[in-house]
Amino acid sequence: MADNNTLNITNSLEYECVEPIKKINDQADIDEWVKTEAFQRLMKFIELSNESVINRKISEPSHISELTQKIINMLDTILSWIDEIPPLDTPQRFGNKAFRTWFTRLEKNSIKLHQDILPEHLHGTIIELVAYFNGGFGNSTRIDYGSGHELSFVAWLCCLNLIGVIKQEDYTAAILKIFTKYLDLVRRLQRVYMLEPAGSHGVWGLDDHQFLSYYWGSAQLKDHPNLKPKSILSEDFVNMYAGEYIYFGCIKYIHEVKKGPFHEHSPLLYDISGVQNWTKVNSGLLKMYIADVLKKFPIVQHFLFGNLLPFKVTNQGG
Repeated sequence: MADNNTLNITNSLEYECVEPIKKINDQADIDEWVKTEAFQRLMKFIELSNESVINRKISEPSHISELTQKIINMLDTILSWIDEIPPLDTPQRFGNKAFRTWFTRLEKNSIKLHQDILPEHLHGTIIELVAYFNGGFGNSTRIDYGSGHELSFVAWLCCLNLIGVIKQEDYTAAILKIFTKYLDLVRRLQRVYMLEPAGSHGVWGLDDHQFLSYYWGSAQLKDHPNLKPKSILSEDFVNMYAGEYIYFGCIKYIHEVKKGPFHEHSPLLYDISGVQNWTKVNSGLLKMYIADVLKKFPIVQHFLFGNLLPFKVTNQGG
């Protein structure tokens, strides 16, 4: 590690990467997982990213490197495939099987997409990167998507940080440009192919699909003079600010896909709207993310570990 404000592996050019595999097989492994280097590296990336977007609007200028722009373009490319692979018209009970066609195209092209955006000396890391990237868009067998897939995409961003593609000055753009593009993409996948919620807590969960979008989104609003947690209950505010603040964008999306009173279909988000300020919301969401996502076996049993995110216990604890 370099310093407290960045995250990277030294000598990444010589770093030997391997195909990531599952390591979490039971609850006892969860107790080990929170002590691993993988957990520590992910948490550091998640928290540094959070700090980078405090009081920042999506539209505000942020440093966009050439590699960051290439990543955005790559996401635009796979987003365009949705138009080329329309949903099947035949009646389908759970999800639309055309998603499997889209996902197969992703798997077939993922290595080439990474080769196109990465400098040649980093091509050895692609074996690990594609595993997290492909895992970020849902499960083609179950035709579902949830917070475990969001975690996989964030792990991909973390790995890009570890190998030096995403640098300290890129954190803001990684969330406000890359992650927001990712949200556009997975929401389109959810709606076009009717992806089922994966690992959902039902009505008592925070959200059927996302979690970190709320954590980072609340950081954007930390010292906002007018928008308070209760402001999400105003449809006018939600529509007005959904394009500038990830949190409000999430609420707008929920209104688009769910029917009925907000307090009935999203009681946890409704309860959070009663919290006094965004600082408390932000810190509370991080604790909730660790407890309800990172420590939940049904979600993290699918997480993969290689050498960039190793299942190796550190002396820092978890």
